[in-house]
Amino acid sequence: MLGVTGVLSRVAELQDQLGLNPAPAATGGTSGAKFASALAGVTGKASGATTAGPSGGDVVKAAKKYLGTPYVFGGDDPAKGLDCSALVQRAYRDLGVELPRNSWQQAKAGRPVTSLADAKPGDILAFNSPVDHVAIYLGDNKMIAAPKPGDHVKIQSVYETPSAIRRVLDTVPTAAVQDMSSLRPAGLRGTSGALAGVPYANLFEQAGAKHGVSPKLLAAVAKVESGYDPRAVSKAGAQGLMQLMPATARGLGVNNAFDPAQAVNGAAKLLASHLREFKSVPLALAAYNAGGGAVHKYDGIPPFAETQAYVPKVQKALAALGG
Repeated sequence: MLGVTGVLSRVAELQDQLGLNPAPAATGGTSGAKFASALAGVTGKASGATTAGPSGGDVVKAAKKYLGTPYVFGGDDPAKGLDCSALVQRAYRDLGVELPRNSWQQAKAGRPVTSLADAKPGDILAFNSPVDHVAIYLGDNKMIAAPKPGDHVKIQSVYETPSAIRRVLDTVPTAAVQDMSSLRPAGLRGTSGALAGVPYANLFEQAGAKHGVSPKLLAAVAKVESGYDPRAVSKAGAQGLMQLMPATARGLGVNNAFDPAQAVNGAAKLLASHLREFKSVPLALAAYNAGGGAVHKYDGIPPFAETQAYVPKVQKALAALGG
C-alpha cells in the first residue's frame, strides 16, 4: 500500500501527465518578463561551440545553484521548493531561455538526442511514457533532479534509460562563430552553402565573419525586419535592409542605412554587442528590437507586444534557414 509520500508523488505524476499543472503565460524571458518559447526549437547552441551565448555547461551551473532545494509538488519558487520540471525550467530561464512548465512538454522541446551515449551536459532527460519526470544531464551518467516529495534537488546516477533526451541549446544557434574557411563570397542571390538562395548571403557571411555573429542569424533578422528589402522604411523611421534607426546607424558608423553592405555590417556589430552583453540570443534580439535599456529594465524580454512577437519570428526564420 502506498504511504502518504507515495500517494502525493503519484498525484503529481498524473497531474503532470494530464497537463493540469499551470503553464506559464505566453510572455516571458528571465525573471521579470515572460516569453513563451514553447517552440519545439527553443534557442541555444551546442555545448562545445565557441559563442557569446549560453552553453549546456551553463545550464548545469545554473541548475547546481538549486542543490538542496526541497521538492514541492507544483513548486516554482526556489525559496519554498521546486518540482522536477520547475527545476529544469528555472535553470534554463536563468540563462534567458524559456521552456514550457510541464515535464511532458519539456520532453518535446528542442531536438531529440538518439541515446544517452550521445547526450551532452545540459540536455533534458525525460522518463517514463507518458513522461512524468525530467532531469538535467551532467555527463558521466549523472543528472541533477528534484526527485520526489520528501526529497530535495540533488545529483543522481541516471538510474534507468530515459524515454526521451532533448537538446535545447543548439536548435537555434546562439550567434555561433562558424568555421569561416567554409564561407565563400557570392553574388546577390546567395552561395552554394548554408545560405544558398538567400538574398545578400555574401554580406551576411562577410559581416558574420568580421563580428563573430552567425550569418544565418543576420539573414533571419533581415528577413523579419525588411523581407530583404534594402529600401524599406518603417512607420517609426527605421531604414533599410536591417531597419536601423538613423541615430543607431550613426552610432554604428553607418552613413547610409539604405546601402546593404553598410546596413548588414552595422547590424552585425550591434548584434555582437548585444550577444556579449546579454549572453542570450532571445535577449540580444529583444535588445535589437527594443533597446538594451529596456531589456535591463525588465530583466528579460520587455513586455511590449511588438518585441514579444519579434523574438519568436526571428527564431522561426532562423530555424527555416536550418539554424
